[in-house]
Formats: sequence, C-alpha cells, structure tokens
Amino acid sequence: MSRLKPLHSLLPSSQNPYASKSIWERLHIDVPLLVGLLVLIGLGLVILYSAGDQNIGILLRQVSRVALAFGILFVFAQIPPQKLQNWALGLFIVGLIFLLAVLISGHIGKGARRWLDLGLLRFQPSEIMKLAIPMLLAWYLSDKPLPPRLKTVAICGLIIVVPVIITAKQPDLGTALMLALAGACVLFLAGLRWSFIIISLLLASAAAPLAWHFMHDYQRQRVLTFLNPEQDPLGSGYHIIQSKIAIGSGGVSGKGWLNGTQAYLDFLPEHSTDFIFAVCGEEFGLIGGIILLLSYLFVAFRGLYLSTQAQDTFGRLLSGSLALTFFFSTFINIGMVSGILPVVGIPLPLISYGGTSMVTFMASFGIMMSINNHRKLLAK
Repeated sequence: MSRLKPLHSLLPSSQNPYASKSIWERLHIDVPLLVGLLVLIGLGLVILYSAGDQNIGILLRQVSRVALAFGILFVFAQIPPQKLQNWALGLFIVGLIFLLAVLISGHIGKGARRWLDLGLLRFQPSEIMKLAIPMLLAWYLSDKPLPPRLKTVAICGLIIVVPVIITAKQPDLGTALMLALAGACVLFLAGLRWSFIIISLLLASAAAPLAWHFMHDYQRQRVLTFLNPEQDPLGSGYHIIQSKIAIGSGGVSGKGWLNGTQAYLDFLPEHSTDFIFAVCGEEFGLIGGIILLLSYLFVAFRGLYLSTQAQDTFGRLLSGSLALTFFFSTFINIGMVSGILPVVGIPLPLISYGGTSMVTFMASFGIMMSINNHRKLLAK
C-alpha cells in the first residue's frame, strides 16, 4: 500500500508555500547571516587557541559551547514570532526571579555574586535579561501609538531600570550597562523623540555625582584609571597599559599567529576572555583587527537589515534592538581594550572564552532569523 503524501505536496506549485523553498528557508536559516557567524566564530577559535596558551582542552571546551550555541540558534529560528510575544512577560518574570535568587544565594567568583548554580548547570541570569527586556518592550510597544508618549516611555523605563539595578548590585556594572542599552535600543527604534533623549542625557549628567557616591571603590578606580592609567601602572592601570602595549606592538601586519609575547608571558591579564582583542592586535596587527571588525559589522548590519524586513512592530523592534545590542557589546569591549572607554568587564561577543554570553547572542540571531523567515512564509 502506498504511503500517504503530505497535504502540501498535493497542492499546485503556485499555492504550495514549500514548493520553491530551499532547505535553508525550510529550516528558517538566513544564509548570509549564518556565513557571517561561521566566519566570526572561526576567527575566534583561531585567536582563542593562541590566547589560551595553545591549550587544546580550552579549545575543545569552546568548540562544545559553539556547538551548543548553534543548536540554540536553530531551535530559536523555528519558534514563530507570535509565540515569542506570548512568552515575553513570562520570560521577563522568570529572569527577575533568577536575578533575585543570585543576590540571595548566587555563586561568588572574582569578588562578585553573578552566577546561579543549579548543580548540573551554572549560568548568569543577567544574560537572560538581554533577551527578556527587548522582548517585553517590543511586545508592550507593539500595539501602542509610535513614537511613544510620555506615559509609555515611563513604563518602559521602569521595565528597564528594575533588572538594571538588581544586576548592578551583584555587582556587575558591565552587564547592567548592556541591559540598559538593550532597552534603550528598543525605545530608539520605536521613534523616541529627541527631546526625550536630550532630557534623559541631561538628567544622567546631573545624576553623575550621585552615582559616583553609590559606586563601589573598584568601580571608581576604573573611572580614574581610564582618565589616567599611568597613575598606578603596576596596580589598577596595569590591565589597560599592557593591553595597549600588546595592540601597539602588533603594528600593521602583526607578529604572526602564536608569536605574541604579552599573553604568552602573562603580561596581559584576562587574555582569553575580556582582553582577547589585544591578542588579535598583537599577532595579526592592524590588518587582522580590521578583518575582525569588518566581520562584526557585516553580522550587525545583516541583523539590522533583517529587522527592516519585518512585517510588524514587534518583529522590527525586537530584531533591530538585538542587532544593535550585539554591535554595542562589540564596540564597548574593543573600546575598553583600546583605552578609549573605561574597563567594564564585557567579553568580546562570540570570541571570548565562555559559554553563557555566546548562547545568548546565538539565541538572539535565531530570533532574527525566525522573524525574517516567518515573514516570508506569511507573504506567500
């Protein structure tokens, strides 16, 4: 007895949405974005092998995290945007509960309580909020008149401020900054009036002395070190001074792969995590740095392009804000390693050693692909 054929295979090709779709479209994968991510992660593994003292164990652990991250990307690419809207509030509430749990019984590492240990899994709940905040804001603004009015902006500000304050108390000023930026990107894409933006900047400037009073001693020291790293070259200024030495010594073409000295001789701290771009600058020089930057720009702008193709407000705001968050994370890390921004402890996306941040970003790219490809399906 012959097998029954799928219903869509019996439709005329003009009415069958699957007839002319490639395997990538059926999997809801955007090929240009996927290629950009593969190039970026491939470069990252090459740099990490050298930055990790040629330790094959570190490289294999990172490869396993890359495999997991791509699996997460594929899973999120299959989730319809409507389900993401339905999950937005629940994900935000779960993220807040996890953040509060960290303050009560979180795992302490390097002087900060940022991780939640669930036995088989240890992760940073603040990474969940990098997705939850844009999702909730995009959902909330999706049926509101745009540009948003003052009351709407105030409610959005409350959604952003609560997790930012909790994260800053861990203390994790770098991630708190990224959460604030993630929320601000949604409001900016929603058409926030320039008057609101200017007033917010003025209020932030006025509140700077008050913020200085509530900052931890090490956070104040980071700001002072940014202004004058040479005041304590063997203490608080050591990181940035060694980082700039590494980047500068690479010159135009670099010293060559595995020939760097700053990381290999342990002059450069955190050379496989936060300061891994300095390793790239030393070994591959200006040329290698430009290639890496162009790879980042391609991925970020491809994400922004996909957001412009979204058919509804939710998809446009969510996809665009996730792409901008990725861009700003890259900009802040490279800026701090180069000495043009204070050191805030933000890893270089998809390059630095670690898994939680990579999984979060790959999930965000999966969301972008889902929004874009489900748009194509509805358009047929």
